[in-house]
Amino acid sequence: MVFEKVLRAFGVGGPAVETVLATPDAYPGGELLGVARLTGGEYDVAIETLAVGLVTRVEAEDGDALVEFHRAWVAAGFTLAAGEHQDIPFSITLPWETPLTHAYGKKLSGMSLGLRTELTVEKAVDNGDVNVVAVRPLPAQEAVLAAIERLGFHFRHADVERGAIFGVRQELPFYQEIEFTPPQVVAAAMDEMELTFVADPEGVEVILELEKHGGLWHRAEDRYARLRLSHLEVASKDWALEVESAIRGALPAGAPGLPRDGGMHAPSSFNPR
Repeated sequence: MVFEKVLRAFGVGGPAVETVLATPDAYPGGELLGVARLTGGEYDVAIETLAVGLVTRVEAEDGDALVEFHRAWVAAGFTLAAGEHQDIPFSITLPWETPLTHAYGKKLSGMSLGLRTELTVEKAVDNGDVNVVAVRPLPAQEAVLAAIERLGFHFRHADVERGAIFGVRQELPFYQEIEFTPPQVVAAAMDEMELTFVADPEGVEVILELEKHGGLWHRAEDRYARLRLSHLEVASKDWALEVESAIRGALPAGAPGLPRDGGMHAPSSFNPR
């Protein structure tokens, strides 16, 4: 995608920048490549810094906000002459905990993530427009997502929430929640399930929150299940069985189990990387 922004810091006749991504698709822990294309205006300009930053919308108690969570410096301390064209390549490595925007062959409703270009000249900053970036699951994350669907859960919504998960080591100041509607067989034990991935160079921590809403005759209750996958062991286990075992261990005694394949199979559009 290409977005062009005339820099407000200089008004009419100022320089312009457009950012071109080599590919809009990316993966947690992977590299995103692109080119910042600068075009000089009607006069020479001393560029102090050129940077790109990853941004996503984060929910908090005081309202939603577009938050930059990772930045890469592209260039600094050079002059862009009047009418000059400069193409400056860059790369930015996504944090392992970067939220997913796509899964099951489609965009996750509720998710948005992009790359913003920032140019600084004489202390004036222009944040420019945002290039949309699609972040797709790592193989370990795909294995869990496929397992959850095999167990009969249906994706509903996803969002990013400010804060930290108790007992989990996080690098970013937020975490993603991917919400699912449970199969009817366990509807009495949970109303929804929320999945959070916390990835790192060795593997992926999987946190499942099983929510039971309050009612006239019972109070609200949340139960938690956790498991961890190594990036190297993705193909070595039946992850539907592993996920089912983790969920079963968190449910109340006597709750019905989750039959694997839950009456359906993962859709054909779900393609591992």
